[in-house]
Amino acid sequence: MTETTPPHPTGPFGSGRPRSPEFRLAADALAGLRQDLFHDAFAYRPLPPLGPDSRFVRRRSGRLREYAAWTPHAMVVLFGVLAMWITLFRSGASTAAALICGLLVLAPVLLTLVRPAGAFWLSLAACTVTGMVTGGDWVSGIWTPGGFFSHLVVLTVVAIRTRPRTAAWMWALTGAYGVFDASLFGQAYDQDDIAQMMFLSALILLVVAVRQVRKEAALEVTAQQTVTEHERSRRTLLEERTTIARELHDVVAHHMSVVAIQAEAAPYRVENPPPELEKAFVTIRENAVAALTELRRVLGVVRAEDYEAPDAPQPTLADLDRLLANVREAGLTVDKAVTGAVRELPQGVELSAYRIVQEALSNT
Repeated sequence: MTETTPPHPTGPFGSGRPRSPEFRLAADALAGLRQDLFHDAFAYRPLPPLGPDSRFVRRRSGRLREYAAWTPHAMVVLFGVLAMWITLFRSGASTAAALICGLLVLAPVLLTLVRPAGAFWLSLAACTVTGMVTGGDWVSGIWTPGGFFSHLVVLTVVAIRTRPRTAAWMWALTGAYGVFDASLFGQAYDQDDIAQMMFLSALILLVVAVRQVRKEAALEVTAQQTVTEHERSRRTLLEERTTIARELHDVVAHHMSVVAIQAEAAPYRVENPPPELEKAFVTIRENAVAALTELRRVLGVVRAEDYEAPDAPQPTLADLDRLLANVREAGLTVDKAVTGAVRELPQGVELSAYRIVQEALSNT
C-alpha cells in the first residue's frame, strides 16, 4: 500500500503557487471565526440545568435540591436585571428612552441562555442602538453604564458556554467594534472607554479560559485513569486465566500421555488378542498421540518466554492447609470451613479451585 502526497493548495486566480504557512494560518483562523460566531449563530442551544452529580446540587436536599439545578439560569437573569436597573437609573436619558435602553441591554443577557453566539451579536447591536437612542447624553463614552455591564456579562456567559477560541474572537471583535464606533462618532467619545472594556473583558475571559482548560484537563485525566484501571484489571484477569490454562494444559497432557502408553501396552497384556481389539488400541494410541501433539503446540503458544515448567506436582485442595499456614505466618487471620463430605475431584477442578483461593488470599 503506497501513500500519495496531496498537492499543495494553490494560490488565488489559479496561479498554481503553493500557499505560505502564514496564509494557511490566517485561513484557518478565519475558518474558526466563521465556525464559532457566524455558522448557525442563532441556533437553539439551551443551557442545561445542573446535573445531580454537581457539587452545588449534592449539598442541597428536598425542594432546594430541585431549585439548585436552575441556579445558573437564575444568576444570568439576575445580572440581566441588574444591567437593566443600571440603565434605568444612570443613563441620564428620558424615561421612555431609558426604558428602551434597559430592555435592549436585558435582551442579549437573556439570549445567552438559548442562543449564546447570537447573544454576542445582539449585544453589539444593542450597544449601538442605545447610543443612538440616548444621543450620547449619558457620559462621554462608547458604552452606556448598563450596556458596558451587559456586554461584560454576555462575554462571560458565552465564553463559559463555548470554547476558549470563541472567547478570543469575541474579545478581538469587541475591540474592533469600539475602534470603529469611536472613529464613526469622532471626538464625542472618550478613547479610555475602549481601554477599560478591553482590559476588563480580557481579564474575565482569561479567567474563564483557564478554568475551562483545567476542567477539560481534569476530565481527560479522569477518563485516562478509568481506561488505565480497566486495562489493568483486564490484563490481570487475562494473566490469571493464562496461568490456569497453562497448568490445566500440563494436567491434560499428562493424562493423554498415560492414555497413549496404556493403549500401546494393552495388546501385550492379553493373550492372542483379536485383530479388531489390536486395531482399536492402535487407533486409540494414534488419536492420543495426535491430541498430545496439539496440546503441546497450544501449550507452547500459551506459555510465556520466561516460563519454566514446574518440577513439583500441581497443587490440589489437599494442599490448602499448607497455603493457609503460609498466609497466617504473614500476619493475616484466615479461617477454613469445610461443609459436606470431602471427596476426590478431577485434578483440573482441584487445581483451578486452589489457584482461585490462592489469588483471593493474595488480593486480600
